[in-house]
Formats: sequence, C-alpha cells, structure tokens
Amino acid sequence: MATALTRGGQEWVPSYLQSIDYEVCIGCGRCYKVCGQGVMAPIEKPFEGDDDDEDDMGNTVMSVASPDACIGCGACARACVKNAHTHVTC
Repeated sequence: MATALTRGGQEWVPSYLQSIDYEVCIGCGRCYKVCGQGVMAPIEKPFEGDDDDEDDMGNTVMSVASPDACIGCGACARACVKNAHTHVTC
C-alpha cells in the first residue's frame, strides 16, 4: 500500500478512483470540475433495454476516462453529492 506524509507530518494513504456508478450519478459535473488530473470525462449514460420512448436520451454522467492519471487525492468523492464514486487503496 502506498503511503505518504502530509506537510504536517501526518501519514496519508491515497485512495484511487476505481469506478462511478452510472445509476447513482446525476451528471452534475462537480467531480469533473475539481479534478485537476483529467481522470473523468462526461459520457452519455449507458442504456440497457428497450428505448421506444427515447426518454433516456441525452442523460450525461461521469466516467473514469484516465484511471492511471488519478493521484488518489479524493477531491472527486468529496465533491460528489450522491456518493457515486468507488475508491481503492493500493
């Protein structure tokens, strides 16, 4: 597991973004805006099933576009009002 020290000498363990739950994400973009590493990107919500009514068209959610760019700061999780993010420590 990777560990580091804060400027104050406290131990800190990075928690890396693993996934975003498309069913929970409302596409507000808060996590996208606070991420300085370009880890996430907006996408059209994946749709499963029959879409005869086309009522699910145009729903934007966030996706993990560049997981290797994540530095484990957790800013995205703190910004998410729906707790749609899953993080892991390595």
